Amino acid sequence: MGRPRTFDDNEVIDRAMETFWTHGYAETSPSMLVEATGVAKGSLYNAFGSKRALFDRALARYDRMGAESVERLLSGPGTTHEVFRAFLRGLVDADLANERRGCLNVNTTVELAHHDPAIARAMLRAQERTLGVIAARIDRGRRDGDVDPDLDVQATTDLLGAVISGLRVLIRIHDATRLHRVIDAALTCL
Repeated sequence: MGRPRTFDDNEVIDRAMETFWTHGYAETSPSMLVEATGVAKGSLYNAFGSKRALFDRALARYDRMGAESVERLLSGPGTTHEVFRAFLRGLVDADLANERRGCLNVNTTVELAHHDPAIARAMLRAQERTLGVIAARIDRGRRDGDVDPDLDVQATTDLLGAVISGLRVLIRIHDATRLHRVIDAALTCL
């Protein structure tokens, strides 16, 4: 019989998520996970099975947190343009204040999706969930009268999704002024 766990799974997943987010999957070593979580390597593997299984759990947690955040931020008051401008600027400003790490999902897509079909599917599901929230907010704007009723919701949603992903990559090399200009230009579609 094994010893009882002395750690909270969610806390370990959160700490692992932060480590993967900062360093990427390939650059995160088991010893880094041990240091970040405070859990011995054997206990980590007994609890989560493998580095990959822990990474998958971290991605799922990040995705849930991100989906909740996007829904909350895009459901706020204001016109569609105002809400998206605040949302996108908030992403940029938060990334600039947070070590310019970008987005764990975007980083993972760039690092792993081209050679890992399971990751590609997970990242596509995460993106589709976000795009669904974006489309719903644009559609709400059409109903509220602050977005052209003839606007192609799907094309605009895809454009804004691409802008979000691009911003999350470009945050690593550009300043806020330039990224805010990109946001303002992109939002002319609304």
